[in-house]
Amino acid sequence: MTFNLRFADYDPAAPHSWQQRRPAVAALLREEAPHLVGTQEGLHRQLRDVHEDLQHSGRSWDWIGLGREGGSRGEFMAVFYDAGRLYPVEYEHFWIAPDPYAVGQKWPGAGSPRMVTWVRFCDREGGGEFYALNTHLDNVSEEARLAGARLLLQQMRGPKAPLPPFEPGLPCVLTGDFNVPPVPGGGGVHEILVKDGGLTDSFTAAPAGRRGEDHHTWHDYSGMSASGSRIDWILTSPGVRTTSARISTFTHEGRHPSDHFPVVATLDLGNA
Repeated sequence: MTFNLRFADYDPAAPHSWQQRRPAVAALLREEAPHLVGTQEGLHRQLRDVHEDLQHSGRSWDWIGLGREGGSRGEFMAVFYDAGRLYPVEYEHFWIAPDPYAVGQKWPGAGSPRMVTWVRFCDREGGGEFYALNTHLDNVSEEARLAGARLLLQQMRGPKAPLPPFEPGLPCVLTGDFNVPPVPGGGGVHEILVKDGGLTDSFTAAPAGRRGEDHHTWHDYSGMSASGSRIDWILTSPGVRTTSARISTFTHEGRHPSDHFPVVATLDLGNA
């Protein structure tokens, strides 16, 4: 699952405050029961709330993340995982910046610091391993988004300084809010990652009978509408097979968990 949580507003009188949305987020995650969730925008206290609520789901959960401004500060690209099924072998964070390891830095022209959290997981059931990468590209600068796409490919392909190489041959799953629709042509983010980079968009790769309706994922708490676009994606490396994919329009007692719909995919990772 990829899920932009929308950063928490703790003012109980605010529209869509975290106090109002928290039960809906917990209900969504219980309903979908994913093994892995790449989240965006979560704040440290908010992520601890999500983790606490997941402990009542009947499964053991944990998460890995770092604030994009360093330590517990700022938004996280936190990766939640079912600890009964997966365990982390290694993990790292880098920033979409000229120096990817300059904490809290941003690409020139970007609206905010943007970063990537990646985790190498081992599947407790089969023993196979894979990489999960999670990001949130910039909402202001196209140049910064393109730089982010290229850095992501560089990390997956490696080795190329300053990013350390991944273990060759292990599958990769990339989750994120890319802040741009998957428009073909023009050399955009989706084209760089999919056409040039060889990744597969799990949503379009799912069999026709097991693929949900293609519609917008950012809805600003308004729910379904005729406008908008699919800016939240789950992309996979060659050899990963998508068996189903959909955009979840889940609500809890009439409330949307976030201003984004999460995207859910079932994947066959081959060796994992």
